[in-house]
Amino acid sequence: MKKIILFLVLFIVICIGVFIKVYASAQEPLNIAEEKAVSLAKEKVELSEVEDFHIYHGTETVSVLEGKNKKGENIIVWIPEKSKKVIWDKRKNGISKEDAVQRLLDEKNPKKIISVKLGMENSIPLWEIYYRSENNLINYYYVHFKTGEWLKKIENL
Repeated sequence: MKKIILFLVLFIVICIGVFIKVYASAQEPLNIAEEKAVSLAKEKVELSEVEDFHIYHGTETVSVLEGKNKKGENIIVWIPEKSKKVIWDKRKNGISKEDAVQRLLDEKNPKKIISVKLGMENSIPLWEIYYRSENNLINYYYVHFKTGEWLKKIENL
């Protein structure tokens, strides 16, 4: 009986170790992309603190950083993967996440909003809202970051 318990404990420890190794390996490209984006943003913009990082996959891949500049102002930095051109703006110069969602709610009746994130397409900063409709179909709604105007919709996927 002791051998079975020892074997089970050893098996569980090995499984946890393998899981941690696989997870760390999967996160490595994301961590490298974040390091490169932060480094480039700090060169081009007075970025002093990074609060959030994600990668937007639209017509092209864009790294998006949210943080503060040296004056303590909230800023957003977009870095397209191909051009590496750093585009940034103060958060107060655009609409909030809540305002973007309200724009969707004014026009549509989503069953569930899955995610809302910043992105960029054709050098236009935007909010991407991913939601499910009443018939459980996938939909995307894109709102201009600065003006709050609707840019495009992808519906009923």
